[in-house]
Amino acid sequence: MSAHCQLTGARPGFGNKISHSHRRTSRRFDPNIQRKRYWLPSEGRYVRLVLSAKGIKTVDALGIEAAVARIRARGERV
Repeated sequence: MSAHCQLTGARPGFGNKISHSHRRTSRRFDPNIQRKRYWLPSEGRYVRLVLSAKGIKTVDALGIEAAVARIRARGERV
């Protein structure tokens, strides 16, 4: 599963690990990605979305219909 949120567009950030001796090595900051299934009443079916934790909270606030409309506006298939 790619570390990419369908709703918010969150992707991994990149930076450095810094050890106690202050040596730097590359690392990734991945978003908290979850697979979640929602009932979409307008289409009479379930949709499975790959969302970050913030994306799940956004769906709770907006509603699934508005969230799916935003995802489709970004050009992603649901």
